[in-house]
Amino acid sequence: MKTTIEDHLWFMSIALEQAELAYRAQEVPVGAVLISPNGDVLSKQYNLKESHFNATGHAEILAVIEAGKKLQNWRLSDCTLYVTLEPCPMCLTALVQARIKLCVFGAYDAKGGAISLGYRMHQDKRLNHQFSIMGGIKHFECSKLLSQFFKERRTTYKTKN
Repeated sequence: MKTTIEDHLWFMSIALEQAELAYRAQEVPVGAVLISPNGDVLSKQYNLKESHFNATGHAEILAVIEAGKKLQNWRLSDCTLYVTLEPCPMCLTALVQARIKLCVFGAYDAKGGAISLGYRMHQDKRLNHQFSIMGGIKHFECSKLLSQFFKERRTTYKTKN
């Protein structure tokens, strides 16, 4: 399947819907959607780190797990992951292990994003798989939701003291 910019925008909109669910659940609003090679949605997930008390409860990890169960295969070859926030080093490494073809993200994360921090596991020739990354799709919408979430958290925190 040849992916167009319209496809990228459409799938990122689905990931944003997941991020909004995370926001309503009082989780950091990050959403992910994993797409099959023929354009079918394999999984949709959002962060569940807080409610599951699990440091690995990132949207990307949960989407990979769900898709693997659906396909009965941990290899997600030729699949594309859309995520509203730049993957952290843990998630980027998990995507290498899952053998995805492409990761498309929305907002850059200067403090925790693997690419922004200079980690390039997805391009490391010493590993057995490499894949492409595209950033900045719907950056404004993704960033706005995250900023709103953390602004509200800071306000709530100040009120408690």
